[in-house]
Amino acid sequence: MSQQHTGNCFCGAVEVQATGAPEAMGYCHCASCRSWSAGPVNAFTLWKPENVAVTRGAEYIGHFQKTAMSDRQFCTRCGGHLMTHHAPLGLTDVYAATIPTLDFQPAVHVNYAETVLPMKDGLPKLKDFPSEFGGSGETVPE
Repeated sequence: MSQQHTGNCFCGAVEVQATGAPEAMGYCHCASCRSWSAGPVNAFTLWKPENVAVTRGAEYIGHFQKTAMSDRQFCTRCGGHLMTHHAPLGLTDVYAATIPTLDFQPAVHVNYAETVLPMKDGLPKLKDFPSEFGGSGETVPE
């Protein structure tokens, strides 16, 4: 039986379910994620889109797509952030805070060259993205 993680937006109108295990977990330090999340860093969990389902409140999902890379989704009732679909990567980021039952185990920092909150946690710090996602794959020191 696959593991299922259920979470919702701030008001509870939208429910999201992620099944199985994420493809990756980590932190993003880019200016876009910081601005969108209103925080110094964004905790991400990346899933294959077929493993993510909206199980309640789909009619309340709004979208904002600043670039072709990121279709950011939120609840139109409360403004609570839910997930971002990254079509070019074939992955969906369900924000770690959206699914509190998931044991968040970050393995990497991406876009660390843009950090405003240096973190000394021993995890790899990538300047931008892994090379398989179009980045340099270059690491930078903590």
